[in-house]
Amino acid sequence: MVTATHEASHRLFQEHPEALAPVFEALGLPPPAKADFHELSPDATEIRPVERRADTVLMFEPDMGEHFVLAVEAQTKKDPEKARNWAYYVSYLRAKYDLPVLLVAVCRDPSTAAWAMGPFDCVVGPWTTQVTRPFVLGPQTVPEVTDEAVVAQQPALAALSAIVHSHSKRAAGILEAVARGLVSLEPDVTKYWFEVVEVGLESTPARDNWRKLMQNVVTHFPGHGTLFEEKYLEGKSEGKAEGKAEDILRALTVRGVPVSDDVRQRVTACLDLDTLTAWFDRSLTASRAEDLFAGETPAP
Repeated sequence: MVTATHEASHRLFQEHPEALAPVFEALGLPPPAKADFHELSPDATEIRPVERRADTVLMFEPDMGEHFVLAVEAQTKKDPEKARNWAYYVSYLRAKYDLPVLLVAVCRDPSTAAWAMGPFDCVVGPWTTQVTRPFVLGPQTVPEVTDEAVVAQQPALAALSAIVHSHSKRAAGILEAVARGLVSLEPDVTKYWFEVVEVGLESTPARDNWRKLMQNVVTHFPGHGTLFEEKYLEGKSEGKAEGKAEDILRALTVRGVPVSDDVRQRVTACLDLDTLTAWFDRSLTASRAEDLFAGETPAP
């Protein structure tokens, strides 16, 4: 079953393979650059009624150095069947692309991470036919990013750190540092990474903490009308206005008062909460929908 953790992993490594920096460091390779990767089909299904699909498959093709295929899998629990599938992914991709294959497992839970390291052997009697050893991105291998400057420079790695260390005793400090580092980026970029982390933290206690940080660490300068603060507050205000407009229209409908398209358009287009509150009060007693606007001059 595809979970939010799988989806976050899928998006993270597809769009920002530089998050694989701990893997490359452990392999003694230079830090990865996004330009060196291109996405491959994750489908490893053959012509038979069994579907196998990795989360993300990337081709690493630097100008200089070894080329290889990376298969990235998010794993939330121990699963012997998945271990067998991993052996299939590696052998299938090796045969299809005629290149070495590196299997990377992303794990939040320390015990799952320890299990995922394998090795997973295919053994007959005393003979080992095949061995699968994933490289695990987990609490043991991903650094705890607590420096806001590092977050600003490497947001992909910071997001991965926040997700992978969500069960750590230091999770709260990591999340706070990541949140503060992210708000130094452009508003749209900050919003993107906030959402990636939130999705990756699904079903963990850390998710509620992250959502609070998203609200509280909106800007370094609250009340100063910065662009990020304006966009954030505008979004909150629009959400409240939409809810109030729905309440007005529902009150009229429940009371059996016909609502014309012009009235509906005017109500739903209004973003002023004070005006909507006044209209809502009138909707409880109005005999006609147009009475909502009594004494008001329609906008030109």
